Amino acid sequence: MRERLLITDSMPKEISRPAGAADELIRALRPLLAADRLRPGIPLAPYTTFRIGGPADVLYDATSADDLATAVTAARSAGIPWFVLGLGANILIGDQGFRGLVIRNRAAELEYPREGAISAGSGGVIANLIAEAVRKGLSGLEHYVGIPSTVGGAVWQNLHFLSPAPERARTMFIAEVVESVDLLTAAGVRQTVSAAEMRFGYDTSRLHDSGEIALAVTFALTHGDEAAMRRIMQENLDWRGARHPHLDVEPSAGSIFKKIEGVGAGRLIDDCGLKGFRIGGAQISPLHANIIVNVGNATASDVRAVIAHAQSAVLARSGHHLEPEIGFVGEF
Repeated sequence: MRERLLITDSMPKEISRPAGAADELIRALRPLLAADRLRPGIPLAPYTTFRIGGPADVLYDATSADDLATAVTAARSAGIPWFVLGLGANILIGDQGFRGLVIRNRAAELEYPREGAISAGSGGVIANLIAEAVRKGLSGLEHYVGIPSTVGGAVWQNLHFLSPAPERARTMFIAEVVESVDLLTAAGVRQTVSAAEMRFGYDTSRLHDSGEIALAVTFALTHGDEAAMRRIMQENLDWRGARHPHLDVEPSAGSIFKKIEGVGAGRLIDDCGLKGFRIGGAQISPLHANIIVNVGNATASDVRAVIAHAQSAVLARSGHHLEPEIGFVGEF
């Protein structure tokens, strides 16, 4: 059994900022957002699954869909660079942090618009939503257990998993149970669109290029047997746990590279003998070659160096270009 290192100190070093930068942002936002909730110089590493990332100039916690819409609108109106941060999965934040306003989406309110439907704020953690649905005997979400994501992240990326257990004969997508999504458009208008209008695809949705923000999602579920759902959840957790490093001891951003049709990115990396390859605190997981793990105080620069090495090795050996699927946020 290989040893795993528990990360105890992944906080970034203090980064020098232009004097008064955060104060200027707070002054610009104060007429629109509560000043006591605008926090300057907050390290972002603890708010990501990678446990990597420098400080935000200003961090604001949005605690409802209305609050999230107000914060985004305020940043747009003030001409301030902004970024909405969910669970912090599937992204790498630069060592220099983010220059502008980071809006931490904590909008987790739940509503029950009709029998079999749950409407969830986009900042809610998908694991908590699954637990609530199963508790109420509603089926459809249990297949996605164990995947770190918020509700908004789930529709952004069309969350998917090879299921149902035990056959795992097909990939199941969160789009299959999405009924509608409440959006804030790039023009600042709030509207509700159907699942069909979301342009869901493999690892994608309309949110990738529309400039829109998901505020809440309504899921259409069916009544199911709680014991059967819990069995599926445990089977999925066991299956995933045997194939993916555990976030609590080996922080990561999930799969680093996009799927290549007909051949897995992980397989191409593994064929180059790169499992276990390490630069600084960033290592290609010995368990899953398409995942880079933080084995101890990794920096964003370490991760980018490992990414570049994997791309170069795979291109030289197979001719395939590996394209990152994670987002790169902030200053590197």
